[in-house]
Amino acid sequence: MRKFASGATSSATGAYAKPELLATGPRELFSWDITKLRGPAKWTHYHLYVILDVFSRYVPGWMVATRESAALAERLIADTVEKEGIEPGQLTIHADRGTSMRSKPVALLLADLGIERSHSRPHVSDDNPFSEAAFKTLKYRPDFPDRFGSIEDARAFCQGFFTWSRYAGDPPPDRRGRGWGHRIDQERPWSSCRAWSGPGELMAAS
Repeated sequence: MRKFASGATSSATGAYAKPELLATGPRELFSWDITKLRGPAKWTHYHLYVILDVFSRYVPGWMVATRESAALAERLIADTVEKEGIEPGQLTIHADRGTSMRSKPVALLLADLGIERSHSRPHVSDDNPFSEAAFKTLKYRPDFPDRFGSIEDARAFCQGFFTWSRYAGDPPPDRRGRGWGHRIDQERPWSSCRAWSGPGELMAAS
C-alpha cells in the first residue's frame, strides 16, 4: 500500500486538512507534475510532463513540450487514461496547485472521465512527494546534461531513460507478457510506457 497526503478543505473550519490518499494496487492513484529542462541558451527551457502510478511507480504517460499548457496536459491525461483502460470511479489523480493542474480544461476532462482529482495544500512544497522524487532521480543521474541542445535531444534523453528504467525489476502479475517492467524502491522510481512528445505526435516505447 502506498499513501501520501493531499490538500482538502475542511467544511467546518475552512482550513486545509491533510488527508491521506491510499493506493492498494495499480491504476488507483496517479500523480502528475511538470518540471523544466534547461534548453541551449540562457532562459530557455523545455517542459517535461510526467504521469506516475503511485503504487507501482509505473509511468503511463510522459511528454516533452516547448511550453506549459493546460491543453497539452489535457490531451496527455486523456490519452493515458484511454490507453490504461481506466473506468469511471476507478482513479484519483493528484497534482500540485500549478496553473495547468488547476485549469478548467483539465478539471472538466477529469469530471467527464469520472476521475477524482486531488491537489496539494497551498504553500506546501512536499504534498506531491512521488512526482518530486521521480524528477530528482532523473536530474541526479550522472549523464543528465546541464543543458539540452534541442527539444529533440531532450526527448531522446527521456526516451532512453524511460527505456532503461523499463527493464529494472520484474513486472507485476497483471502486466507480465505486456513488455512492462517496474521498480518499487526509492532509488529508481521510474518505469516506461508510451511517450507523447507533442500534439498529434505519439511515440510508442519500443
